[in-house]
Amino acid sequence: MFAALCMNEAKASNYVDGDDDIAATTLINVGDKAPDFTVTMLDGTKVTLSENQGKPTLVIFWATWCPPCRQEMAHLQEGVIDIFGDKIRVLPISRGEERATVEGFIQKMGYTFNVGLDTDQSIYKVYATNYVPRCFVVDVKGEVTYLAVGYDETVAEEVNAALKALVK
Repeated sequence: MFAALCMNEAKASNYVDGDDDIAATTLINVGDKAPDFTVTMLDGTKVTLSENQGKPTLVIFWATWCPPCRQEMAHLQEGVIDIFGDKIRVLPISRGEERATVEGFIQKMGYTFNVGLDTDQSIYKVYATNYVPRCFVVDVKGEVTYLAVGYDETVAEEVNAALKALVK
């Protein structure tokens, strides 16, 4: 069984449930050094991945139009942030969407976490060429220790287990 995911085009009709070329579209894998980046967050602050403050980081590339992404964002609020609190950093990064769209979605859903904006997909394209959501768990040394493409309950459990293994 495969996790549900969405293709690049910003249309919910591109929702797919399969594994056609996921490996070919994945540029960063477990064991790789996570490419450093600086992302502008909705609140205007800039966050740099390598400035992790000694905490593991959960990076999620997502889009407001993608049903599995919406599920992962709900899990992020209730199943990650509420459990791990300030022991980890979370960097949910909206891929290819404008500030107003993302801001409206976050407000509508009542999420309390900050979100990064990658409107031109320049960060995303270093990590992958297609499909969201994409989740990367990065340890304090900057190494990817877990990754997932798509989202389902198994992914949620695996993300939490990967984070738990890194939290001291």
